[in-house]
Amino acid sequence: MRNTLSGSPMRAMMKLVVDANSGVLLGCHMVGEHAAEIMQGMAVAVKMGVTKAQLDSVVGIHPSAAEEFVTMRS
Repeated sequence: MRNTLSGSPMRAMMKLVVDANSGVLLGCHMVGEHAAEIMQGMAVAVKMGVTKAQLDSVVGIHPSAAEEFVTMRS
């Protein structure tokens, strides 16, 4: 959202790894601007055993790259 809405040519790539049976977040990947800061927060979520449903319930900070992690639906 951050890059798309601003018209910036910069891009970021993100991936969530979720256990299909339990819905628990097993890991995540990000390449792009501010990845270190965003991934630090995601590391806490992984360590605490967050589920995909819990991520889906979070309101994203808009417009930001970080909001993509809580708006991934498929």
